[in-house]
Amino acid sequence: MRMVDLIHKKRSGDGLSDQEIGFIVSGYTNGDIPDYQMSAFLMAIFFNGMSSEEISALTMAMAGSGEMIDLSEIAGIKVDKHSTGGVGDKISLIVGPIVASLGVPVAKMSGRGLGHTGGTVDKLESIPGFQIELTKEAFIEAVNTNKIAIVGQSGNLAPADKKMYALRDVTATVDSIPLIASSIMSKKIASGADAIVLDVKIGSGAFMKTVEDARVLARTMVDIGKKLNRYTIAMITDMEQPLGREIGNANEIRESIEVLRGTGDKDLTEVAISVAAYMAVLGKVFSSFEEAQEAVRDIVSQGKAIDTFKRFVASQGGDPNVVDQPELLPTAAYHFEVLAEQDGFVNQIDAEHIGIAAMLLGAGRAKKEDQIDYAVGLTLNKKIGDAVKVGESLCTLHANRQEVQEVVTMIQHAYRIESGEPAPVQLIYDVIV
Repeated sequence: MRMVDLIHKKRSGDGLSDQEIGFIVSGYTNGDIPDYQMSAFLMAIFFNGMSSEEISALTMAMAGSGEMIDLSEIAGIKVDKHSTGGVGDKISLIVGPIVASLGVPVAKMSGRGLGHTGGTVDKLESIPGFQIELTKEAFIEAVNTNKIAIVGQSGNLAPADKKMYALRDVTATVDSIPLIASSIMSKKIASGADAIVLDVKIGSGAFMKTVEDARVLARTMVDIGKKLNRYTIAMITDMEQPLGREIGNANEIRESIEVLRGTGDKDLTEVAISVAAYMAVLGKVFSSFEEAQEAVRDIVSQGKAIDTFKRFVASQGGDPNVVDQPELLPTAAYHFEVLAEQDGFVNQIDAEHIGIAAMLLGAGRAKKEDQIDYAVGLTLNKKIGDAVKVGESLCTLHANRQEVQEVVTMIQHAYRIESGEPAPVQLIYDVIV
């Protein structure tokens, strides 16, 4: 096989075999295929797309380029959950303990955040002592004992994806459904889960901006899962405004605990309940979503998952006392109010601007090597649909520096206040099975 012939074949719109795709992925990962040829191949995919069979083959080749995690020593159906990302997205921290409380094993590997705020493991590291690195044996034991463990992704998990994504990022080929879907699913397949719930976000704070594009991506990923014998469901959920009211690492741990106690933000709670219910269905604990949803509501309203969360934190070296004493979490030195400049109703909150504001405070990373400040972040005091009067606080900034005018201005621009009351926010747009 010659790479130039395969580029020509894909450029002409012809399909590639599993063997040809495997040749390309392994050759590029090993350094036998140069960047300039791989760039041409990625651009051919960008313009001509891929069939579902090609996408599945690409996913498996990328997953197989590194370590394939074997979770067979964990009893039960292992259910994973993946979000395409957004601002204030702390769903994994909430649904993990809930689903584990139902007896469904959650063996999750998560990455660090790059951009708005930290990833799931960054948020967990804001808990004093929490360890995101466990040996394989300790990881399996933790899941078998507590039904939940969340660790950082192995450095050798889908290395082809890491190398290809870096190239896509500098060749304008990121926005390709086949490449996005195979990138996400290759890591999920390599992580060893039996079943996957995908949370595809849409809106100003998400990668996908329209419901139509989100449906295409969701359907593509569900089809990959089915072809590769993984139970897979995708939800399309809102990210026009941040999810919940807290943005920032320790802040989001606090808010997750509130939801697990049954006292959290209503919208955040509703999305978490739906995600957890679908995970429970895929874990074969319930036969219908409605039955699972009722059980999850009961767990949330009565705070039944708090003890599971405490055991999970303690088993990974963290201080479980943060649940009852949230002041043990990192706390910022300064707090500033961003005030409304007119009366009316909040009609829009630009989630992306809010995320960037949190990053400027130090809650996220502009570059991979940036250090995160776990204590800083934002609390949204007003969200879409809320009535506002001049001088009321829209948002509280939690900072470790006093010069925050740039952040204040960005938040004021993120809020759009109008005289008319907006339509209610739609939290879940569709479910793809």
